Formats: sequence, structure tokens, C-alpha cells
Amino acid sequence: MDSAAALSVIEVGDDRSRMEQAWALRRRVFIEEQQVPEEIERDADDTRALHALALEGGRPVGCGRMLAHGDYVKIGRMAVAAERRGAGIGRRVLEFLIENARRRGFRRAVLDAQLHAEGFYFKQGFTPVGEVFEEAGIMHRRMERAL
Repeated sequence: MDSAAALSVIEVGDDRSRMEQAWALRRRVFIEEQQVPEEIERDADDTRALHALALEGGRPVGCGRMLAHGDYVKIGRMAVAAERRGAGIGRRVLEFLIENARRRGFRRAVLDAQLHAEGFYFKQGFTPVGEVFEEAGIMHRRMERAL
């Protein structure tokens, strides 16, 4: 069976156990793998954001969030389990967030891409804007796209 067929992306909403799964995945990717300080990774925006969780056979394998900023959304905290990278999970999470933003009437999305992921976002229609900057010891660039 194609593993992509078993993949579903859901909105976390008020489901505390699903949010805990997203946080656990983010901990593995950002805090453990990338050495991002925990106090930076988990922030107040988590309480206001729409969170997406990718499940494969019920197991969390990807996540991301979207936060309204006036007339645009900011997408962030995109993470995919190391063993499942390259399988289209990040693309599916991003598509889910973009579609939710469109349905809510937003016309533009921005994100701060880690430089190693810039090509991934470029393929999804995002364009680099501005200069490279450092956040949590990782080089980033702001990217945006129309919705």
C-alpha cells in the first residue's frame, strides 16, 4: 500500500492530546535535532495559532501552524519526523494550512524558511523576500506567496 494514501492531515483544534503529539514532534525536530532552545520553540503564539497534524496510520509524522496577522497568515513550526522526510508529508501539511487560510479569506502567506528548506518552499510557490537572517542559531529567509 502507498504510504501517502494512509496519510491524513487534521486540524488539532482543542484536542489536547493531539497538541501534545505536535509538541512532541516539534521537540524532536527543533529542540533535539536542531538545538533550538525550548523557550524559543514554544511560544505564546501556540495558543492563538491553527495547528495541523499529519498522521500516518494514526502516528504523528508532521505538523505546522498558521497565525493570522491582519490580512495575511504566517506559517511556521513546520516539522516532519526524520524517518519520513522526503515522502511528501511537509507538502501535505503546507497545502492543508494554505487551504485553511484561503477559506478564511486570507490572500497572502508568509513564512521564515530555514535556508536548507528554501527550495522546498520555492516549489510550493513561495518567493524569497529580504535578506538572510539568523534565528536560534539557524539561518532563515522570509518568503511569501499569494493565496
